[in-house]
Amino acid sequence: MAAKPRIVIVGAGNLGSALAPALGRAGYRIEAIVARSIGVSLKSAKKLAREVGAKVVSALTDVRTDVVWLCVPDGEIARAARSLAANAGWKGKVVLHSSGALSSDALAPLRARGAAVGSAHPLMTFVAGARPSLAGVPFAIEGDASAVRVARRIVRDLGGQAYPIRKKDKAAYHAWGTFASPLFTALLATTERVADMAGVKAKEARRRMIPILLQTLANYAAFGAAKGFSGPIIRGDVETVERHLRALHKVPAAREVYLSLALAAVDALPGKNKAAMRETLRSARG
Repeated sequence: MAAKPRIVIVGAGNLGSALAPALGRAGYRIEAIVARSIGVSLKSAKKLAREVGAKVVSALTDVRTDVVWLCVPDGEIARAARSLAANAGWKGKVVLHSSGALSSDALAPLRARGAAVGSAHPLMTFVAGARPSLAGVPFAIEGDASAVRVARRIVRDLGGQAYPIRKKDKAAYHAWGTFASPLFTALLATTERVADMAGVKAKEARRRMIPILLQTLANYAAFGAAKGFSGPIIRGDVETVERHLRALHKVPAAREVYLSLALAAVDALPGKNKAAMRETLRSARG
């Protein structure tokens, strides 16, 4: 593929809606958006297709393309691969999916029909209403050699950073990404519940927390976890931790999160009075 390959996007959800325009800006021709023929999926596909100058199709019959990129949930990848494999003419084509947890083997039906298959997962969060830049974003890539070459080229043109990953490491890799974003968001939601205990409602809590959250991330980026750590645990202030735990009895779920994270901090981060702190936390868990 000396020229930039033509691309078909399967799925017009949060990822597809961010990826397709980014590919267009990078000089790639989006031939079609594949979507279900009814419902919200079709409406989203039509909107995205208008934006990138593509057509909307429910199948790939008569669609000329070099690369098919599946941007569908993990649970739909195998079904989509089986459905696409019913079409002829896969020899010489590349098919990618963007699951962080599944390997390229999820596309085995297409490999059996002659396609080169791979996975290319951006370590980035995609939610409705937001289209993050892909510049500088790391993509974990694996699969057939020709698919990997094409994926690396596309990622480079997007301004991203391509990194190899072994198939056997994908579940752990995706768990890492889940800690970095979805579970971090869950922690913030729990934090809002604790703020409510202190008489601060969620919207105001978000506003007040932004400065400390941004500085915490800045400290982590600049110094790493150990040197970016602060608070009562690093000081070995057992009495303050005990006060926290007593207050958190009012919200048991938040108390359990506190205990889990505090124990993780004692194990992984610097701090004074580690033995006493660990015993206090373990006793509180019961």
